[in-house]
Amino acid sequence: MKSSSILKIEKLIKKGVKFPNPDGVEIGDDVNIDRISGNGTIIYSGCKIFGSSTLIVHGAKLGYEGPVTVENCQIGPQVNLNSGFFKDAVFLGKVSVGSGSHIRGGTILEEESSIAHTVGLKQTILFPFVTLGSQIDFCDCLMAGGTSRKNHSEVGSSYIHFNYTPDQDKATPSLVGDVPSGVMMNQNPIFLGGQGGLVGPCRLAFGTVVAAGTICRKDELRPQRLIFNKPGKGGNVAFTPGAYKGIKRIVTNNIIYIANLTALMQWYIYVRAQFISDDFPKPLFIGLKEKLNMGIDERIKRFKDLCDKMPDTADDNPSSIVARQKHELYSMRTTLEESFGELRDSSGDQALRDVFLEKIDAGIKKSGRDYVTVIKGLESKDSKTGTMWLQGIIDDITMKMLEIIPSFMG
Repeated sequence: MKSSSILKIEKLIKKGVKFPNPDGVEIGDDVNIDRISGNGTIIYSGCKIFGSSTLIVHGAKLGYEGPVTVENCQIGPQVNLNSGFFKDAVFLGKVSVGSGSHIRGGTILEEESSIAHTVGLKQTILFPFVTLGSQIDFCDCLMAGGTSRKNHSEVGSSYIHFNYTPDQDKATPSLVGDVPSGVMMNQNPIFLGGQGGLVGPCRLAFGTVVAAGTICRKDELRPQRLIFNKPGKGGNVAFTPGAYKGIKRIVTNNIIYIANLTALMQWYIYVRAQFISDDFPKPLFIGLKEKLNMGIDERIKRFKDLCDKMPDTADDNPSSIVARQKHELYSMRTTLEESFGELRDSSGDQALRDVFLEKIDAGIKKSGRDYVTVIKGLESKDSKTGTMWLQGIIDDITMKMLEIIPSFMG
């Protein structure tokens, strides 16, 4: 008697899926083969496919360089997953992923983004064209910037995003670029040089260059800046666990990051939804929103965990502004969490949004439902309208959250 996996493979072969070595592939009982396209899809030996929500769109190639495990991922057209482990992630059109990758929950790789070999991602969002080199750990980040495959934001090999603190928290998401301008694909690229690192939570402006070997520890919101380490600097000082001297920056950056994800969700709901097609089928769109919701949930959870820790933090001067901020953060923690939930559906200025959507509709009528072509084809003034709409969402959420904890304002 044939196993369920063999029977599914036989049906997929009839659909046109190519299996160079079908005996070396495993397909789980929960996989719906109707969600796997037979048009140009190739699944090589050593692949294991699991999950009821797994989707594989036409032209995808899995496992060319080595074994691939996929679980509940949505894989768009002409995506190459060369080898590695992939769970609860979305890969949009023409994404390329090198061998030995480890991609986990809440990760979104948008059109034509790519990573080389041995890269770890979780709760990571890469906008179109963003490129990561090899041997990189880049969890809990959103990165945008660049205009094409020849002019893209890049992270050099052996780079680390430091997303876990000595105080054992992960309220550390970093915003490399931003959502309102980044989605327009018209910004200067950001370059993070190899053998370096970024200490979260951090924000970097478009056009930032971090020199190779540099550990970036501070925000840089001025565009077109070069950041580099000065040689010979070091130190050895007393360390007080739980001091959180920079709590204002940590809290503000977390709020702004969550607000950016909220704005991105509105972009998906109102803009991305207009591009449903064979290359971007509805199940792929649903997966995209699902993974972004996972990211928002994660960031709110990590923020709440930080708030819960405040009573245990140490401070030598109880009357200091830092002590007041910690007390306020803890006392208002429930209100903050509830407010994030209430603001999660913020849609911004509807008049601005509708004007922008008219331009999107005109672009689709002119160029079809190719997302990259339409967005890049927008006139500058129309892109600015869309950016204003999204930035308004972020500003409104940030202000309302900070009003709950007024010692963090100013």
